[in-house]
Amino acid sequence: MLAPADCPDMPTLRAQIDALDHELVQLLVKRATYIDRAIEIKQEAGLPASIPARIEDVVAKVKATAESEGLDPVIIETLWRQLINWSIEREAQTIKYE
Repeated sequence: MLAPADCPDMPTLRAQIDALDHELVQLLVKRATYIDRAIEIKQEAGLPASIPARIEDVVAKVKATAESEGLDPVIIETLWRQLINWSIEREAQTIKYE
């Protein structure tokens, strides 16, 4: 992976961005496997798909990380709330209580 300053032209820069996008998708796939495990655990424990306190905890953590890394925490919050909503929908469609 080249540093941005080492990209001599747009095709090279775009190739690096494409590689990062691929890595991000792989990380999201990995995150989804943890969501799948959460579904199993929540179902066994009788927990709901959405736990508001946990949502706010996750959002606060990613915003703090973004801010400490120099990234706009508002953008990260927007992205993560969408990611969390997708995860909750995925859980809610799967969790079945006896």
